Amino acid sequence: MAASFAPSLQVFAQVSATEELVPYWPWAAVLLTGAAAGFAAVWLGTQATRRAAREQAQELLEVAKREALVAAEEIKQQLEKELVARRAEVNRELDRREIEMDVRLREIRSHEESLALLDHQLQQREERLNREDSAIRLARDAIRALSKSLRKRLEGVSQMDAEEIRLALREEVQLECQDELRALRRQILERSEQDLQAEAKRILVTVMQRMASRPNNDVTATIVSLPNEEMKGRIIGREGRNIKAFEAATGVTLLIDESPQMVLVSSFDPVRREVARAALDALVKDGRIHPASIEEAVKTANAELDVNLQRDGEDAVQRLGINGLHPEIIKLLGKLKFRFSYSQNVLDHSVEVGFLCSMMASELGLDPNVAKRAGLLHDIGKAIEGDYEGSHATIGADFVRRHGETAIVVNAVAAHHEEVKPETVYAGLVMLADTISAVRPGARAESMHTYLQRLDRLEKLAMSIDGVVQAFAIQAGREVRVIVSPSRVNDERAREISKTLRQRIEEELQYPSTIRITVIRETRFTETAV
Repeated sequence: MAASFAPSLQVFAQVSATEELVPYWPWAAVLLTGAAAGFAAVWLGTQATRRAAREQAQELLEVAKREALVAAEEIKQQLEKELVARRAEVNRELDRREIEMDVRLREIRSHEESLALLDHQLQQREERLNREDSAIRLARDAIRALSKSLRKRLEGVSQMDAEEIRLALREEVQLECQDELRALRRQILERSEQDLQAEAKRILVTVMQRMASRPNNDVTATIVSLPNEEMKGRIIGREGRNIKAFEAATGVTLLIDESPQMVLVSSFDPVRREVARAALDALVKDGRIHPASIEEAVKTANAELDVNLQRDGEDAVQRLGINGLHPEIIKLLGKLKFRFSYSQNVLDHSVEVGFLCSMMASELGLDPNVAKRAGLLHDIGKAIEGDYEGSHATIGADFVRRHGETAIVVNAVAAHHEEVKPETVYAGLVMLADTISAVRPGARAESMHTYLQRLDRLEKLAMSIDGVVQAFAIQAGREVRVIVSPSRVNDERAREISKTLRQRIEEELQYPSTIRITVIRETRFTETAV
């Protein structure tokens, strides 16, 4: 900047050399000095500005570098995430392909096993054909030999009388029948007891899986709702005459307590309880409650009950798809709706037994219609009034016989508790279905006191036998395990104890299904090495 002012200073010096400017020289010097100072100050400010600009540019450059590093780090992290996701996707694809390869490999192995099995079966068939071929050859040779012997016999028959011929034929027939019986016995024994049990279990499991039944509850009371609390006073009546008349007409007990807007109808007879419920509902709806209206309502409820029994019987028959039942049988089936066995509704139980019999008969290749008919009617004797003598099985069988049922159904009804000897396989189906329906979970109720008494009695029966050390009733009383002393009881005696205990349980105890008896005889020798 000082160099730019040099020409001006030179011109000013030349002019000041003249005489005209001599008086102004001091002022000119001051001006020049001030201008030089101003220019110096401007130059210094410019330098400071430049320096500040350089520092600011440096700071901006540092900020830009840091932002660039942050951006680069974010891009790096994003790329790493994408790489991890891509790697996981590739791993999943590899896993999927490995699973597919494993499945295909298993399929190939399964096909190989199937081919091996088919090869083995083919070899067995070839061996069987070879054996049959050999048997045919032997039989042909035997027939030829028999033909020769028969020819010789015929030659000798001409010289025998009738009695001799009859005796010879009898001996020959006996020999042939003995051979056939031995062959039949061998064929039956080849099918082992284990195979028969496995087939029976398969059929039972298949049938039970097809049945879905609801549990039964012990019901001895019915609740009747009231529109208001004032209705309780009408039911009781003046000095209790209405409630006394109602209980006398129906044979139930009315429980009127502090429960809001409800009355409890209590009775162990479900028919009386149903009549009382229907009559009380009608009286509450009518609003007029007095001894005369109570008698009329009870009569109407009894008449409606007869109609409902017929309808319930027809519904049960329709559910099973049975045709040709006598109307009296259908009406008696409806009464089973109000009969209970260990809190199990007898009508529902009979329908369930019918379904079970039908399905088991189908599995065994028998007639399902005959089986379901016998299963539905097996407990019909429980609905017959007590004037008839005999068990419900025998009087039920007599009832269905008088109303046109076949001998198969009659025998199945009579024999389902083994009071009569079973004559057909359908009787066995009814016995089995009756047991399955009774012992399924939730089917029947038993009080805790009775249950504990039965378990205690079961264990005491086992402990009363000589040689028994301990006895445990397990599986809710369906199995008893007996531990005997090995020094006092041998294997034969242990077998006898199991049979003796079975007989005593059957004679002295009452139980809902079956009880398995297991006798354990064990000897242990233990020593410790130190």
